[in-house]
Amino acid sequence: MAYSDPIIISGAGPVAMVLAVALYRQGVPFISFEQLPEPFVDQRAASHHPPTVEMLDKIGLAEHMINEGLKSPIYRFHDRVTHDVIAEFDLGLLSDEVPFPYVVQYEQYKLVRKILELFGHNSDFNVQFSRAVKGFKQYGDHVIVEIENADGSSEMVRGSFLVGCDGGRSTVRKTADISFEGFTYPEKFIKIGTYFDLTAHDNRIAIRNYFSHPEEWCNLFRVKGEPDKPDIWRFVVPMRVGESEEEAKTPHAMQRRLKRFFPRDEDYEIAYANVYTVSQCVASSFNKGRIVLAGDSAHVNNPIGGMGLNGGIHDAINLASKLVPLWRGELGMECLDLYTRQRHKASTDFTQAQTIANKKQLEEKDPAKRKRRLDEMRAMSEDPIKAKAYMRRAQLIDSVKAADAIT
Repeated sequence: MAYSDPIIISGAGPVAMVLAVALYRQGVPFISFEQLPEPFVDQRAASHHPPTVEMLDKIGLAEHMINEGLKSPIYRFHDRVTHDVIAEFDLGLLSDEVPFPYVVQYEQYKLVRKILELFGHNSDFNVQFSRAVKGFKQYGDHVIVEIENADGSSEMVRGSFLVGCDGGRSTVRKTADISFEGFTYPEKFIKIGTYFDLTAHDNRIAIRNYFSHPEEWCNLFRVKGEPDKPDIWRFVVPMRVGESEEEAKTPHAMQRRLKRFFPRDEDYEIAYANVYTVSQCVASSFNKGRIVLAGDSAHVNNPIGGMGLNGGIHDAINLASKLVPLWRGELGMECLDLYTRQRHKASTDFTQAQTIANKKQLEEKDPAKRKRRLDEMRAMSEDPIKAKAYMRRAQLIDSVKAADAIT
């Protein structure tokens, strides 16, 4: 059956907005409800892998990202103990396989901001802030969604489907009684941004770097600064178990952390600092009747490898390919079960497995195991066939292909 009611999206983050663009470009009406009064300036995900850039190119977004972000074909693994570069991987080796053989560093808040800049002036691109999805009821051919306004009042909105893009604590997932299976790491992570150009300290630093250390591993990425600011280098490191956010974010503690990596007499200029809890969880199902989950509401993982946002955008594009013909009456409800089968496999077999392995690789404490893992990484990077196979998996190219092969 064809529908006339809009698709309702809970949230207005990057996954929600990519889904909104994909629906909008196909003429499918939607309403996005976001509880915040304006787009959230969030300093989390920034790396867009080659298949993600390709997907965003198909909906008219990649050119803007590439022009305004940083292209990064090369990434490096470092041993923080010996200060050696262990491995270098060049996505240019995949230039005969993918149209965009590089990662684009472009923060998720900039992607949301760009989408609203490009499409927000259109009346049919319906994104409403200060309005939150609080509950819903499903019926035979529609859903009724409870919306809470900023003043505390509520109203009911009718839609054809409800998509939860409302984060790891998803109200939509919880209300749908879909379990979220996995675990939370005992240590929190802290992200510290500095304007200091680290390549002036060490010219072996690439735009994207991973540092192995048995006590304090690190992700180190560069992102483009705002028009009136220099570029920012983002450190992500583990906190001590039991260390409080207040303690970790004191100026002394942040300077101490940065100087342990790159000693200098002067203090670093800090652009921002965020502390967050990290979990590895996947929803038992990504759909239940007319309710669908995408992005962090469906799966969360640690940031090593930059896979969370990429997986969420892959969800959004895959889901749009189902919702558009479903809304038009060209497919039946079973296509949402296919969405779950495809994206659940991608999340568990690839994103979860790879991010868990990435963390173990960087934090290995046993000296013999650590040496073996680093030697294996070095050997893999020096063998073009093995390097290409590794990059296909690490950049989620294999993930997309495996998901699409499921029917």
